[in-house]
Amino acid sequence: MGFLDDLRGKSGKTGLLEKELLAPTDEGDHERFSHYVDKNKITESAVTGKPVRALCGKKWIPNRDPQKFPVCPTCKEIHARLK
Repeated sequence: MGFLDDLRGKSGKTGLLEKELLAPTDEGDHERFSHYVDKNKITESAVTGKPVRALCGKKWIPNRDPQKFPVCPTCKEIHARLK
């Protein structure tokens, strides 16, 4: 009797349960955007691991390629007003 036979038992069904992995949804839309942050702060964060703060107020430690996401509309609006 093999490993799967042991799990199946008499009913023929396996005793393994499938686990569904879901992405967290409580983080909000800010996780779907790239944000405007001072370049020096990005460099500092890469060296120290300290979080950065975007123009929109989001605070996080950058670890994703920002080119894969659309620009945060709030950051974009604030940046346009600063020019």
